[in-house]
Amino acid sequence: MKELLTHPWPWYISGPLIGLTAPALLVLGNKQFGISSTLKDFCAMCVPSLSKPLNANLKENAWNLFFVAGIFIGSVINYFWFQNPEPVKISENTISDLHKMGLTNLNGLVPSEIFNWNNLLHFQGILFIVIGGFLVGFGTRYGGGCTSGHGILGLATLNFGSLLAVIGFFIGGLTMVHLIFPLIYNNLR
Repeated sequence: MKELLTHPWPWYISGPLIGLTAPALLVLGNKQFGISSTLKDFCAMCVPSLSKPLNANLKENAWNLFFVAGIFIGSVINYFWFQNPEPVKISENTISDLHKMGLTNLNGLVPSEIFNWNNLLHFQGILFIVIGGFLVGFGTRYGGGCTSGHGILGLATLNFGSLLAVIGFFIGGLTMVHLIFPLIYNNLR
């Protein structure tokens, strides 16, 4: 059983499970799949006076808070008990490109030379972690949803705006990785 939980599932199993989540939520409870709107509900729960300005309906959206709590709890359980002992597999071209930029510690999903607690106290860390995080959060709110909301629910419901958002995510991601990130990282070292 542990073998089943510590290794990635093939795309033909995990893909349909994720893809069927959106229609299942719509059919079973008339609920929309998405994570970004949960932050609004969480803020309204912590500071009730924000409920009206944020247009939050805690009674109607309480299920989403439990959904996100389940993701968090599942992540903690996975980290402590079901961690995959094998290194994350990334392409040789990516490894070569990162090594050329001086990023050699590739044990996780992100280079630890950039994303670590010590870097948070330096300009480069603030730029990548804090400002980058703010821009992702702002873009999510401004764009009316996150990548999972647009990519899974929006495309499943044939929403044209979500299709444009997903295309924009890919264009933005490719531009950042291939043009902006090397420029920023190489000039800040």
